[in-house]
Amino acid sequence: MATFVSAAENPPRESPPPHRVAVLALDGVIPFELGIPSRILGAAYTRDGAPLYDVRVCTLDGAPVRTADGFSIVAEHGPEELAAADTVVVPPTYELRRLADEGSLAGEMRGALALIRPGTRVVSICTGAYALAAAGLLDGRRATTHWWEAAHFRALFPDVRLDEDVLFVDDGDVLTSAGAAAGVDLCLHLVRKDHGSATANAVARRCVVPPWRDGGQAQYIERPVPEPTTTTTAPTRAWALERLDRPLTLTELAEHARMSVRTFTRRFRDEAGTTPGQWLTAQRVELAKQLLETSDLTVDHIADRTGFGSGNSLRQHMRALVGISPAAYRRAFHLTTREKEFAQ
Repeated sequence: MATFVSAAENPPRESPPPHRVAVLALDGVIPFELGIPSRILGAAYTRDGAPLYDVRVCTLDGAPVRTADGFSIVAEHGPEELAAADTVVVPPTYELRRLADEGSLAGEMRGALALIRPGTRVVSICTGAYALAAAGLLDGRRATTHWWEAAHFRALFPDVRLDEDVLFVDDGDVLTSAGAAAGVDLCLHLVRKDHGSATANAVARRCVVPPWRDGGQAQYIERPVPEPTTTTTAPTRAWALERLDRPLTLTELAEHARMSVRTFTRRFRDEAGTTPGQWLTAQRVELAKQLLETSDLTVDHIADRTGFGSGNSLRQHMRALVGISPAAYRRAFHLTTREKEFAQ
């Protein structure tokens, strides 16, 4: 005999409430990054169409804040959202570098961050990491920020294990990202971490962004070839730059500089901050990047032109220094014919 159970005896299970996210808009906030959490996390839904995140923008005092782009915004929430949030996101502002210059935060901001409950996940985008570091939340932790600010950040917060070569860092309950679009990468990572790759991929499709980007900030950092100076190994560096397509030994470099190998190596490191071999490899990779951007040469031809000898060697060094393959770098940065004409 079949047994029937009424709906009252077995009510449908309610979906858990969405994950609550507070986005802290500080004075001078950059609007693009401010909107990333709402845009990415707000596009995550259950199969039934229920939102997975409840994203709320708040300010330190509930008052309007200026943006970096010449207009002000009025957020619907004040600092009380920080105490109720499961995740707190701090977007960047050009003011944060100045506010954190003494290594600590002003009283109002310190008080607001103190409202965050223990165990709350804390996230920064770009220079938002300054606020987390000044509050002591990054001490002893691995973190990142925009590569442009890396030297200043490292000097100000020596206890932070800064890695400026990556797009974002997940250190458990504290996550940090590099500049601008890296905030998109980090928010997609949050969705992937919370709800799996399928949900993150669906969000990426809705927002028309790649679900995952290879490499890190290294592919975006400008490292121009140094200009010759009056320092003792500079003429030899300039000479070597004209001969990157051929094998150059340490003995040849030292002979050109008219020094012993030992003296040349020591002076080179003092002046260039690295060994001759590491410097040569970096300059060859830099030349390879330029050729990948501006020419249609094959990877093997570029490897020959830059002294790597083989495509496999170029791929190995590109991945080690830039974080991606030559093919991936070309897809991201190769100039079209129209762009070349415009650049001229």
